[in-house]
Amino acid sequence: MKSIRHYLFIFFSGICFMALGQSGIVEDRLSELGIHLPETEPPLANYVKYRIVGDLCYLAGHVPEVTGTLGRELTVEEGYRAARQTGIQMLSTLKHALGDLDRIEQFVKVEGMVNCTSDFTDHSKVINGFSDLMVEVFGDKGKHARVALGHNSLPGNRAVEISAIVQIDSI
Repeated sequence: MKSIRHYLFIFFSGICFMALGQSGIVEDRLSELGIHLPETEPPLANYVKYRIVGDLCYLAGHVPEVTGTLGRELTVEEGYRAARQTGIQMLSTLKHALGDLDRIEQFVKVEGMVNCTSDFTDHSKVINGFSDLMVEVFGDKGKHARVALGHNSLPGNRAVEISAIVQIDSI
């Protein structure tokens, strides 16, 4: 039979664990998926990559390294991978902004812009690369309201540009 001391130890250990937070759960999931977060790059102009207001983190548009136009040089599958790559870069920015990705309560809204020809109609399939990644990493917390729009050009001829609003815990 276990002593009262044993149960008190478990009880107080649990309180300390909860007080410190369950740090590293999201990073563990990224590792399981084989995802390494790149270093964050500074903005290319006079803006910030994120702004925290209350319990919301507003993320500026993020772009992948992939360039080209969907419906011309790029396929839907290549666009999907570009949107996924953009999601990884956004997670890197969030890690930099929050210090711990476990602070993310939920993704609220995502705006995905696709560099495409005027007759391209698979915008949603492209931006699914981002959305699917967030659900793989965060589960239901990664689900979000979303818009996927086509544009005839994006900065630097990038395949996609994605911005987001994320609810975070307020420490």
